[in-house]
Formats: sequence, structure tokens, C-alpha cells
Amino acid sequence: MNRYASLADDYFVNMNLNTEMQLPSARETVLEFFGRVQKAFPSMRNFYTRENGDFVLEEDKDHAHHRWMSIEPRRICSGCVNPDSVDEALAQHQLALQLAPYMLSVSPLDCEALDFMMGFDFSYRGNHDELVAEALGVGTAMEGLLDIPGASILNFEPSLTISLEDDCRRQARLMIETRTNAYQVRRNEFPEDQISVYFTVRQYGSLPHDASYEDTLKELRQDCEQLLNEHVIDQVLKPLAQAISTK
Repeated sequence: MNRYASLADDYFVNMNLNTEMQLPSARETVLEFFGRVQKAFPSMRNFYTRENGDFVLEEDKDHAHHRWMSIEPRRICSGCVNPDSVDEALAQHQLALQLAPYMLSVSPLDCEALDFMMGFDFSYRGNHDELVAEALGVGTAMEGLLDIPGASILNFEPSLTISLEDDCRRQARLMIETRTNAYQVRRNEFPEDQISVYFTVRQYGSLPHDASYEDTLKELRQDCEQLLNEHVIDQVLKPLAQAISTK
């Protein structure tokens, strides 16, 4: 089992390519693109169109490990849930980026932003926001609010974005998403649901003329894993897992 799989109940590795121009939506173009993807990953055989017009190709979701890919009006997305390794997920994302210039007419000039994201889901039955505040702290400036008699935490979803370069074109973002609402807190009844931690490294803007999407994604992956290992696993993921285990 790889290191990331042991940190949470589920983990996933995603890629998003946001484009400046609309992506092709013609039947032949979309089917040829996904047909090429399916040739590389034969178990991705579930193809459908969402109500909003997005096109999706995916594996069966009833397996803990599954792949998916989608084409939206201005975004190509690729995701792998519980891969055996990050390399396995990267191969899928790289295929999408290799095909995009030739089959979807996406050039390096057309890049609005390219994301490499690693996410972690923790199953928990209880007040998610209260647990996150307990595990990570709220900071001295806000601690006093928690001492108000009868106060209950209804929303606490820490988020931080930092620049990794002077021109701010490469950024990293840590975001925590909770799924507890006021109705559940009022009734003190909580279904088991996921607390999600997302860590994304994003490259903004058009790529240099001699750059490629594949090489840029490799750089984003390297930055993402380095920062995750140095600043997120011990500081965020492990405290959340420990707090849940004590409940």
C-alpha cells in the first residue's frame, strides 16, 4: 500500500486543464477522443452526457479504485480515485494532455490554468466543523468566540493560497471542505459523511511556445508532492485522522 492510501479513507489524484476558448463538442470529435482514452484504459466503458452538457467517461464507481475523465465547455478533467500509485494516475492525466492538442485543438496558448490536485476524504459521523477546529485550531484571534456560552461551530473550512513564484503564476492552495449543516447541529443528528482536504498546485496563463502540457504537469506534480510531504501530511492530515480516531 502506498503512503497516501494510509492517510485517509480515500484519496484521489486529479488534473484540470482550463482553457480560454470553448472546447469542441461535435459528436465525432468527442467520441474519437474518448475512444482513444478507452483504448488505453479498456475498463473505462461508461460514457454519458450530464444535463449541463458535460461529457463523461468513467469506470464502474462501485469499485474503491476507479478512473474518470470529462470534457466541459472550457475544461478537461481527469481523475483517479485510490490509485495504486501517483504514477498510475499521472499516466492517465498525461494521456488526456497528449491527446488534447491534436483531437481537441488545445494549444499551449489556450491555457487559462493547469491544475494538479491531490485530495483526501475522511469519513466522520459528527459535527465536521467542530472536529476541524479541534484538530487544527482556529487561531488565537478567534478562540474567544468559542467561549461564548451555548455557541456551536456551524462553519469552519480553512483555506489558504500561496504564490510559489514572484509573478504569482504558479500557486498552491490548501482547502478543507466540511459537510455539516445547521439543521444537523440543531437536531444533534449527523449522518456519516466525508471531510475533504484538497491540495492543489496551479499554473496560470498561457504556456511558453516551447513548453508542453505534459512537462508542466510533471513540474506541478513534483511541487505538489514536495509541499504535501513537508507541510500538509503531519500538520493537517494526521491531526484530522487522529481526532476522528478518538471520537
